[in-house]
Amino acid sequence: MKTTADFKYVSYLWDDAAAEQLEGDEVGLLIYRSNLLGADLRLTNYGGGNTSCKAIANDPLTGEETEVMWIKGSGGDIGTLKKSGLAALYVDRLRSLKNVYRGLEFEDEMVELFNHCIYDLNSKAPSIDTPLHGFLPFKHIDHLHPDAAIAIAAAKDGKRITQELFSGTIGWVDWQRPGFDLGLKLKECLDNNPGIRGIMLGSHGLFTWGDTAYESYINTLEVIERCAAYLEDNYGKKGPVFGGKKMESLSEADRKKQAAAIAPILRGFCSSERHMVGHFTDDVRVLEFINSNDLDRLAPMGTSCPDHFLRTKISPLVLELKPDEDLSDVKAIKEKLQPAFEAYRRMYTEYYESCKHLNSPPVRDANPVIILYPGVGMFSFSKDKQTTRVASEFYINAINVMKGAEAVSEYTSLPRQEAFDIEYWLLEEAKLQRMPKPKALSGRIALITGSAGGIGKAIAKKFVEEGAVVILNDMNAERLEGAGEEFKKQYGKDSYTTAILDVTKQEQIDAALNAAALAFGGVDIVVNNAGLSISKSIGDHTEKDWDLLYDVLVKGQFFITQAAVKVMQKQSIGGDVINIVSKNALVSGPNNAGYGSAKAAQLHLSRLNAAELGADNIRVNVVNPDAVISESNIWAGGWAEGRAKAYGITVEELPAYYAKRTLLNQVILPQDIANACFAFVGGLLNKSTGNVLNVDGGVAMAFVR
Repeated sequence: MKTTADFKYVSYLWDDAAAEQLEGDEVGLLIYRSNLLGADLRLTNYGGGNTSCKAIANDPLTGEETEVMWIKGSGGDIGTLKKSGLAALYVDRLRSLKNVYRGLEFEDEMVELFNHCIYDLNSKAPSIDTPLHGFLPFKHIDHLHPDAAIAIAAAKDGKRITQELFSGTIGWVDWQRPGFDLGLKLKECLDNNPGIRGIMLGSHGLFTWGDTAYESYINTLEVIERCAAYLEDNYGKKGPVFGGKKMESLSEADRKKQAAAIAPILRGFCSSERHMVGHFTDDVRVLEFINSNDLDRLAPMGTSCPDHFLRTKISPLVLELKPDEDLSDVKAIKEKLQPAFEAYRRMYTEYYESCKHLNSPPVRDANPVIILYPGVGMFSFSKDKQTTRVASEFYINAINVMKGAEAVSEYTSLPRQEAFDIEYWLLEEAKLQRMPKPKALSGRIALITGSAGGIGKAIAKKFVEEGAVVILNDMNAERLEGAGEEFKKQYGKDSYTTAILDVTKQEQIDAALNAAALAFGGVDIVVNNAGLSISKSIGDHTEKDWDLLYDVLVKGQFFITQAAVKVMQKQSIGGDVINIVSKNALVSGPNNAGYGSAKAAQLHLSRLNAAELGADNIRVNVVNPDAVISESNIWAGGWAEGRAKAYGITVEELPAYYAKRTLLNQVILPQDIANACFAFVGGLLNKSTGNVLNVDGGVAMAFVR
């Protein structure tokens, strides 16, 4: 058995004890092997590649033994693969499809015929890679997209290098779009080269195999290890990597500062058709590429592996800005960048028009997905955080491929027509059309102050459930960490980022907005929810009480809004500000002078901001809760005792007291406030601003009109 020490460039993760638990379960071993391979991004990218096994099973109709192939289904990811993500097909039926195959012009019709080969009726839809595995006779097969192998596959001399590097034990098949015919080509390569241990697909990836799950796993690791070692041995032999350094990067702190400043501007340009979510990285591999002399030559060439450019578009946009460009004059920067974006859109449209077929799907969003800022880093923009993060990872894969190919030969990208035929493949379009429709807040970025608990967390959860990403924040680091873990577990790591935020401290406000820009590209929705309450008589109120209420509620609301509006104006795609105020802004009551007057100030400040920001398509609206006791921090610090005293009741009687005094006789929950906020931003009230929505069960004294 191999050990971790046998490999330097890939991770050996096989656990004998875990595998022994699956002995005799070939499908279980397939899933185990797949998860190990998918755990190492040096072996394959997210969602890329495919794995399979063939085993004998009982035919449910005849009871006779038959050979079945289990293979990752369409759209899955081997790193997270489960049995439910597999397709299972009769091998003999699949292979018999060659009797009805009519040639390359009729490739797409074969995909429908895969359904006639299904063994397990609970199967995932078979992927386009199905015949590539089906025509090979091996029990276990891995098809991966390792950067080290693709670097050789995308090199001008890739075929020769493969032959020499592996002494003829790895076959070669020239680039061809995946499909039925490519499966036949793989079988032909094997027939012409009996005894080979794998096949390199030109510009695409690697096929390896074995008679057992372990043999396939080891074979895959050994081939990729050999490719990686070969590249490592050749870096620098032809000259400096990527032609050497053209410029120096800014310091890490300055890179982050510059990226946060420009990200909302870039996001605005990229969101000309729909709201996009951003991602930023200044990974050392990115900096090596974008700061190099070869950037201008290699970047326009585009990527080679289909999995790469399907997610990154055919090529990136390179910004012609100095690393330390003064970004303070937003209007001037926009005027400087606009021609570059217009040129990119023209390039992409011309690419579409020159390559399209009579039955091609309509042209898609012509904005760039990948944007390179020399000296600073790389931005990506797509429909949601996971998609844009994965696009960033894929472009790093492409950088690795270019680096390796240039070290041993010359990098070659796919011809534009071949790239188009993959990007606008009708089968890919059908896959896109099958995807769920975007949720109401897809592509939207929300900052809800005080969102680690109570009303704020309820709003954040509602927004994430409707497709948004959120910046969770709180003054209390421990509470914030707990909220982050809760969101990670419930919604995944791409749903949120966190920031310590005291709304009375300008440096923390700026840091939170910078965190939003770096994590997601900007901000679209701000909910001013952070607050506190002090219930005292006029005589008992202190100056400290008064200042604290006005600092948090009024000044905090204003300065959060002010900072967020600057970001929204950079984006030029509108936005929403929702202020969580209170019934007390409209209703007079005892022991409430400081809190009630601060709430009234919040309410009128909302009207004033709405009047000013309409020209920027930024809407400002108010939600007025009352008596949200459940999970709310507002009842801490003596407020409950103060209100109970004012009404002549006990603290325990407060919930029932508040409910009974409403017209609807209802207890108000944090989720009710979250639903009200969603009502303003969910799409049905896009032409409403300056409004007040009471969520208080019906308090007649609080009616606005």
